Amino acid sequence: MGRTLRISARNATFQQWQALLANRTKRHRAGEFLVQGVRPISQALEHGWPVHALLLDDTRRLSDWSRDVLDRTPDAARFSLSEELMHELGGKDEEVPELLAVVGMAADDVTRAVRHQPDLLTLVFDRPTNPANVGALIRSADAFGATGLVITGHAADPYDPKAVRASTGSLFALPVVQVASHREVVDEVIALRRAGLPVEILGSDEGGDVDLAGHDLTGPKVIAIGNETRGLSGAWRAACDQILRIPMAGAASSLNASVAGTVVLYEAARQRAATA
Repeated sequence: MGRTLRISARNATFQQWQALLANRTKRHRAGEFLVQGVRPISQALEHGWPVHALLLDDTRRLSDWSRDVLDRTPDAARFSLSEELMHELGGKDEEVPELLAVVGMAADDVTRAVRHQPDLLTLVFDRPTNPANVGALIRSADAFGATGLVITGHAADPYDPKAVRASTGSLFALPVVQVASHREVVDEVIALRRAGLPVEILGSDEGGDVDLAGHDLTGPKVIAIGNETRGLSGAWRAACDQILRIPMAGAASSLNASVAGTVVLYEAARQRAATA
């Protein structure tokens, strides 16, 4: 096990970690983010994400889990922090984490999430504003067998600590990429079609033409979900081969974006299981 450096004050190194939590620009410039929680850290290791540094509470005896994390990351820098400093970075008012991880980001390459495979099921989240919704939808996409998730446009960051926590580790199990516009996704779909994969682009909107359960969701699909307040952009609507609606009863006029995405994913998984 390598040498552990002690951080006892809010020095420049500590401020860099704070910036990874609070400042999107600095996070992406550094190409790394701070991961909180046992399951997210464990999933990052399980799926081979690069761990750059580990931060440890210097007042606590190492648990078996922490020892395992240290054993599995021999190349990560180690830092020992006071309980107070760990609490500031931990993300929960009532708890002090025993261990935090600084993890390298994955490449924002659309081909990671939109690939040539017969069971392609890529979910697109168009311009989401709430990082917790992003994390929740990543979790649902992982749970219901999506092959990737793409976030398009000016949007909340999937590496925001609220998104990472809400994903409960699924961020590390599922290809998640951010791209500037719908065009990058559509161009990749066109390339896949030319290569012989009949990808259909679908949208979900309360004003859609066809009920969700009435459309065939087997086969390669890219399905776009609009943002929390404005729904799908005009560009995405124009790109879709079909706009689907989720039938609703009661007084509600719409669903939360992450809930709508979850319903779509569930129906796709149901249909695919029925034809397997």
